[in-house]
Amino acid sequence: MSVEKMPLRGDMSGFAAAWRKLFGFGGPVVDRIAVALVCLLLLVSIFGPWLTPHDPYTINPLAGLEPPGAAYWLGTDDVGRDVFSRLLAGAPLTILAAASVVVLATVIGVFVASIAALSPRWLDDIIMRITEIFLSIPSLVLALGLTAVLGSSLTSIIIAMVAALWPGTARVTRNILRETMTSAYVEAAQVMGVSRMRLMLRHALPNSMDAVYVLASMEVSGCIVMMAGLSFLGVGAPPPSADWGSMIAQGQEFITTAWWISLFPGLAITIAAVAFGLVGDAIRRLNDPTLRASR
Repeated sequence: MSVEKMPLRGDMSGFAAAWRKLFGFGGPVVDRIAVALVCLLLLVSIFGPWLTPHDPYTINPLAGLEPPGAAYWLGTDDVGRDVFSRLLAGAPLTILAAASVVVLATVIGVFVASIAALSPRWLDDIIMRITEIFLSIPSLVLALGLTAVLGSSLTSIIIAMVAALWPGTARVTRNILRETMTSAYVEAAQVMGVSRMRLMLRHALPNSMDAVYVLASMEVSGCIVMMAGLSFLGVGAPPPSADWGSMIAQGQEFITTAWWISLFPGLAITIAAVAFGLVGDAIRRLNDPTLRASR
C-alpha cells in the first residue's frame, strides 16, 4: 500500500461524526439542549440587530429606568434605552467576536505548531520557549496589558484575546504533530523519499485536526466570559457600545434600584458560556474513545 493510500481519519470525519451525534436523537438531552441554545445564540448574533423592537442607541430620558413591562420587555437603562434591544444589538459584539477570536487564535496556533514540528530540534525548542513565555502570563493580565497599549475598542480586545489564546493551541497541536511525525508509517514514508512537508500537510496535520476542533469549541466559552470581563473593566468598545459586558458595567450603580439593567446581560453571558462549554465538552467526549467507552 502506498503512503498516499494509507487509511487516515484526518478528513474531519471524527468532528463531523460528533456533530451528527449531537444533532441526532440518541445523545443525552443536556447535550441536545446545549446545541439548540448554541444555534439560537448564533442566529441571534447574526440577525439580532435587525430584530430590535426599539433603537438600541436612542436616548429617551422620559423612559429612563422603566421596569420590565409590556412596552419594554426587559426594562430600560438610566437614559431610556431598551435593554432587550441592546441585548440583541450586542450579541454580535459578544458571541461572534468570541468566535472570531477563537478562529484566529486556532489558525495562528496551528501555524506556529506546524513550523515547530517541521523545524530542527534547536529551532523547535526556541519556538516552544517563546510559547511558554506567553503561557506563563495569565490570559486576563496579558489581555489587559495589550488593550491598555492599543486603546479601548473591540479590535483591541480581539487582538489581545488572540494573543492570549494562541499559545495553548500551539502547544497542544505541536505535541500531537511531533508524535505523529515520529510514528512508524511516517518514518517508512521518509525512507521512500516523501518529504517532511508533504507528510505534514497530507497526513500529520489532518490527523491532528480533531483535537484542534475540540480545543477550539471548548475555548469559546471562556473567551465569551473573558471578553465580557474586559468590557466590564472599561477596556472594551467605548460607549454607546451595547456589548454585554459594558451593559453590566453601566448598570452596576443602579443594581439595587434598577436590577434589570445588569441582570439580563449577566444571564445572557452565563447562558452563552454554559451552552458553549457543554457543547465543547460533549464534542470532546464523542471524540475520545476512552470517554465514549465509559458512558
